[in-house]
Amino acid sequence: AADLVPPMPAASDADHDLDVAPASDAGASVVATPAGLSTGAPERPRSTPPVRKLARDLGIELEQVTGTGERGLITRADVELAASGSHPSPPTEEPRDAGAARPAETRIPIRGVRKHTAAAMVRSAFTAPHVTEFLTVDVTGTMELLRGIRDDRAFAGHKVTPLAVVAKALCIAARRTPEVNARWDEQAQEIVQYAGVNLGIAAATERGLVVPNIKGAERMTLIELADAVTALAETARAGRTGPADLSGGTISITNIGVFGIDAGTPILNPGEAAILAMGAVRRQPWEHNGEIALREIMTLSLSFDHRLVDGAQGSRFLADIGSILREPGLALTMA
Repeated sequence: AADLVPPMPAASDADHDLDVAPASDAGASVVATPAGLSTGAPERPRSTPPVRKLARDLGIELEQVTGTGERGLITRADVELAASGSHPSPPTEEPRDAGAARPAETRIPIRGVRKHTAAAMVRSAFTAPHVTEFLTVDVTGTMELLRGIRDDRAFAGHKVTPLAVVAKALCIAARRTPEVNARWDEQAQEIVQYAGVNLGIAAATERGLVVPNIKGAERMTLIELADAVTALAETARAGRTGPADLSGGTISITNIGVFGIDAGTPILNPGEAAILAMGAVRRQPWEHNGEIALREIMTLSLSFDHRLVDGAQGSRFLADIGSILREPGLALTMA
């Protein structure tokens, strides 16, 4: 299944599918003191209590952060950028022989897709409480269905892959557990559930990771969804993915199986409640009908935002996807 590849951790979060100086006193306010008197202490960096707490939690010294807010105020975004490694550390004196022992370096500017992705992943990781669950599934039935589709002339010209089947199973399972197809509105203090599924598919491109999404995926048949996945992949690889393709996603999939990886802990795309990573399909001994047989096995990894999705809901959603992949039948071809 060489379709799309995961967010480079899946990836998520995200939120999926574009890129992310020493502190200065120039913008700080000065308080006058009586002549001949001195406070005797350096001015404290300007910030708010929540930002100072965040800095303590992340191990960031506010004195080393440049504030971008009004009059040099240090904001939450400034601290998160410093935590992501984008904020330079003050220079330190090196031993004279350090250069001789250090290998040659290549410095790559952080810009474009990489910069956007880095900022989004840091924001997601430090905002949404991630939980990841795993399920290993016998997908022999799904693989047999795919082989039958490929041999059927009625499906000629359609590239139906394991990714397309997993995408269809996700859309079906989301009907029973709408909590996974939602977002957290901090300002309104509301959980917003979506009526439809705009399914993000993580894709690795020469510019970096992008997560374009398929609008209205829940209304598509398996063949329609397979065609949409193929078109999305070709557009992404050609570098033609536009802002409209990247906006409005509600839930995502990352295919780490194309790397031969079995499982991972994908990061949510900002503004989404769940992301599913599908692992490689492997032939291995497995209990089937009371006997040990050689079966085709896949591991699914589901990360979700625990603010929106309880453990029982996330588990049910993942189990429903697994059940469909075990016994696809008419659920995939007709739904």
